[in-house]
This record gives sequence, structure tokens and C-alpha cells, in this order.
Amino acid sequence: MVSIELIKQLRQETDISLSQCKKALEEAEGDIEKAKEILKKQGGAVAAKKSDREVNVGIIDAYIHAGGQVGVMITLLCETDFVARGDAFKELNHELLLQIASMAPKYVSEEDITEEILNEEMEAYKAQLEGENKPKEIKENIIKGKLDKFKKESCLLSQPWVKDNNITIQDLINDYIAKLGENIKVKEFIRYEL
Repeated sequence: MVSIELIKQLRQETDISLSQCKKALEEAEGDIEKAKEILKKQGGAVAAKKSDREVNVGIIDAYIHAGGQVGVMITLLCETDFVARGDAFKELNHELLLQIASMAPKYVSEEDITEEILNEEMEAYKAQLEGENKPKEIKENIIKGKLDKFKKESCLLSQPWVKDNNITIQDLINDYIAKLGENIKVKEFIRYEL
């Protein structure tokens, strides 16, 4: 039996429903950290189930970084106007704006990178390794690693969150999908820098 105080504490720390917090704590045998991990895994599963649901409403918002040298606009979508007007959705939106301002991604996801750009990157990496006296397999692994790093750094959803490098932006969005019970998608963003 899990105490109501522990359930309330987990609810307060995660913003996830009391019933889900209770189930997670029971599964974790009262260990709050294990319960958070369980809720995180469930959040990913919930996000996967909701990923096909249509997102037609949301917000367009902007952020100007201190000093006026960097500005970001974003379109963040969800399923209902009720969620779009809520504080949690606005909180996620603000975190995404800060991420884009500080980490300067070029794309929302890896699917947004064209084959042409990937080929250009690959050719540049090949040129860097041209004079190296390494076996072909090693060079191919280096190129693959550099290409993976390029994708991770260039795509918003793949980037580690600036406030917690242990989770990606997609993980952060998945947490909010689990909290809010709706599909959430970043439609687009624009980043300006002087």
C-alpha cells in the first residue's frame, strides 16, 4: 500500500494524474525515483499511441533573447484549443523557444533534412579523410559517426535538452503528451541571429 502523501508528492513533481502516479508507485514498491522512470517509459508509449492523432490547433509564439541579438518564432500544435490555452502547453512552448535560441537547430526532425544536404555533408567528410592512411571500413565508420552527429545537432527533436542533457527534446515533448493526454507536434520554427 502506497501512502497518499507519496502519491501527492509524485503528482506534484510530475504533473501526471493521481491514478497513474499511484499505479507507478505500486509497481515501484514505493520508490519515487523508480516510479518516475516508469512514468517516463509510459509517457513514451502514450506518445507513440497518440502520434497519429491530428493536430489542428496550437499557438504561434516568439522569443527575443536578452540583448536583442537572437529571436525565435515557433508554431506548436496540439489537438484542442483547451490544451493550447493551458499553462503546461505554454510552458513547453517556452522551453522549446529557449532551446532553439540557445542551440540553433536547423530542422525540426531528421526527416526534414534533404538527401542533397546529407550527400553534401558526406562529401565534405570524405574530403576531410582523403589524405588519411586508414582502412576503408574505418573511414566509413568515421563518416557515419560524423553524419549521425550532424543530424543530432541539427535537428531540434534529437538535441539534448539544455536543462537536462539526459533527455532529448522529443523525450520532453513525450512527457507533455503524457501529462496533457494529447498529441503535440512542432510544425516549424524560424531562428534569427545578428
